[in-house]
Amino acid sequence: MASRISCEVHDGSPVTVVHLAGTLDLVTMRSVHRTLDDCLAAQPDALVVDLGGVTVRDRLALSVFAATARRAEEWPAVPVVLCAPPPAAARWLAETTACRVLPVRRDCAEATREAGEATAPRLRARLEPVAEACRRARELVGDACTRWNLPEALGPASVVLSELVGNVVRHAGTPMEVTLTLRRSYLHLAVVDGSQVAARAATPEVTAEGGRGLLLVRELAQRWGSVPAGNGKAVWAMLPAN
Repeated sequence: MASRISCEVHDGSPVTVVHLAGTLDLVTMRSVHRTLDDCLAAQPDALVVDLGGVTVRDRLALSVFAATARRAEEWPAVPVVLCAPPPAAARWLAETTACRVLPVRRDCAEATREAGEATAPRLRARLEPVAEACRRARELVGDACTRWNLPEALGPASVVLSELVGNVVRHAGTPMEVTLTLRRSYLHLAVVDGSQVAARAATPEVTAEGGRGLLLVRELAQRWGSVPAGNGKAVWAMLPAN
C-alpha cells in the first residue's frame, strides 16, 4: 500500500500551524515540503509543525524540516518550531545534526505560544511598480532603522532595498509587497512580486533610478537570493544589524 500523509493548515495569525497525519517517508516528504513552502510564501510571523499524528518510516525524511527551517531563516525570516513528535521521531531528531537547529516542543500549545513570543519586529508595505517606489523603499528603511536603532544599517539597507524594488519596476512590472524584518543579528529585506522569472545579478544599468543592478545587492548584502513565492517570487537580502 502506498504511503499517505495529510497536511492540515491552520492560519491562526500571527502563527501558522500545520498538523501532519499519516506516514512520513522519502515519498510523502515531498508533499510535506510543498505544503510548508506554500505556508512560507504567505509570510506568517511563525510556523509550527505538529507531528503528533505522524508515523516516521524513514528517519532521513525528517530532513524536510531542516530544509524548511533553513529557507525560513533567509526568507521570510520566521521561526519554525516542531511539536509533539512520537518517541522514535523525537530520538531521531535529537540525533540528527541537521535538525538540531530546530526547537522541538512537547505539545502544540507550548510550541504555538513560544513561536508567537519569538516573532520578530517587522514592517510591511504594498508598492506599485512606479518610479516613486524606489523613494518609498528608502523611506521604509529609514523608518525601520529609526524604530530599531540601526543607524549603521541605514545606508547599505537603503541602497539594497531600492535596488530590489527597482528591479521589480524595470523587469517584473507587477505590484509588490516589501517586508523588513529584524531577526537576531540581521536586517532581512524582501520584495515579493508577481513574476516567476528568477532574479539574477547582471550588468548594471547605471543611468536608471535604482538601476545599478543586483550586482550591488550582492556586494552589500551578507547573503541574498531569489525563491518562488506563490504565483511569483521573493527576492531577499540579509545585512548585518549590529
